[in-house]
Amino acid sequence: MLPLLTVFLAVEIAPDVAGVDFKQPQLAADTKMVAMTFGAGRAVYFSASHDRGRTFSKPVKVAEEGPLALGRHRGPRIAITPGAIVISAVVGQRGGGADGDLRAWRSTDGGSTWSSGVTVNDVPAAAREGLHAMAAGGGLVFATWLDLRTKGTRLYGAHSRDGGATWSKNVLVYESPDGRICECCHPSAMVDSKGAIWAMWRNALGGSRDMYLARSTDGGHRFSAAEKLGAGTWPLNACPMDGGGLALASDGKVVTVWRRANKVYLAPAGTRETVLDEGKDPAVAFGREGAYVVWSHGPGLRARVPGKSEPVALADEGGYAQVVAAPDGPVLAAWESRGRIVTRVLGSME
Repeated sequence: MLPLLTVFLAVEIAPDVAGVDFKQPQLAADTKMVAMTFGAGRAVYFSASHDRGRTFSKPVKVAEEGPLALGRHRGPRIAITPGAIVISAVVGQRGGGADGDLRAWRSTDGGSTWSSGVTVNDVPAAAREGLHAMAAGGGLVFATWLDLRTKGTRLYGAHSRDGGATWSKNVLVYESPDGRICECCHPSAMVDSKGAIWAMWRNALGGSRDMYLARSTDGGHRFSAAEKLGAGTWPLNACPMDGGGLALASDGKVVTVWRRANKVYLAPAGTRETVLDEGKDPAVAFGREGAYVVWSHGPGLRARVPGKSEPVALADEGGYAQVVAAPDGPVLAAWESRGRIVTRVLGSME
């Protein structure tokens, strides 16, 4: 039996209306706050912690514009810039994949009030698969999504330099020579300390569903050739509905986590992968002590934390965990469980 992670108590955010489930939390952090977004029905919500994860504010409704893509890694994303908090989500009028645009909202008062939404994809309904990622670094925000503007699923992206108020022309990040990438695995994105943008996705190439990585060093106008992650491969004629995560290590190297078959792997870019455990839905962040990884294992959650040679049990029940490292602060995880959002500090709060 695995040891329990008994560092700090969990915090629960529960809906105050019966029959409403909070789902798919996402996290971002800067020196002032840990910011969180999640979905419930057709609505997008925001909550924040100003005490390093000990408590979170009452959720604020960001928007409710129509059927919201939610579940299986769909749902809103969040990023923090020097002048604004930005939240994005895929919203349609009919829902169910029949339509859907990537919409972005911004707050310049710490999350108390939110702007009207703007559309990021420049071809209507191109984001209707509902799977996307968003990240920020400095004054740059980058979003990437599974795009259906033409036959076959491609990876497109766009960037904003005014805190999500306006967005660039859409850019093709990757197009598979086999005509499509994996149709229902979420992409991941990161902006590193030098301003480079990294995008990760699951490909559909040569009968396999492996993870690939590309980089832009010009602010998202052009992306490098795709690099396959890991020495192994996953022959699969199906979609596992599982993407992965990106983080920047203390030495500046990009580290990735992802699933292949029934195992979760950790792989710094350009090196061989290391198996962590059986499981799925992994996420990663780097704290002062090293890499923190969380993933689903059966009905519960497990974590890899610095100083432990084996995985530890994070929760007996829950799923779709995310993890974030606050600058010079703690590492926090958040996940959905029985209609609530649960958060927990994993790293030091000194």
